[in-house]
Amino acid sequence: MDDKEFNALADAALARIDAALERCDADLDFELAAGGVLEIEFADGSKIIINRHGIAREIWVAARAGGFHFRWDGSNWSDTRDGQELMAKLSELASRQAGESVQLA
Repeated sequence: MDDKEFNALADAALARIDAALERCDADLDFELAAGGVLEIEFADGSKIIINRHGIAREIWVAARAGGFHFRWDGSNWSDTRDGQELMAKLSELASRQAGESVQLA
């Protein structure tokens, strides 16, 4: 995958997350900043930060539960440790941090 393809796929994933958050009823705020950094802030002040890492060609997620790296497998962004799909993992992480169900998938 070249830089152009990576950036297009990463931008699409961030836009998909942003759109899912727009539909979410959980108590959280979020902002997709220029440069591809998405910050989700919860009622308790904790955050989840999602960004693309061009050198590794991965999407990185920093959450209270730890750091996670997602690599494009040809059809999905999959966690490099357990293979879980990005939106499913984000739903799980956000639900834990929010203390309520957050469904992004």
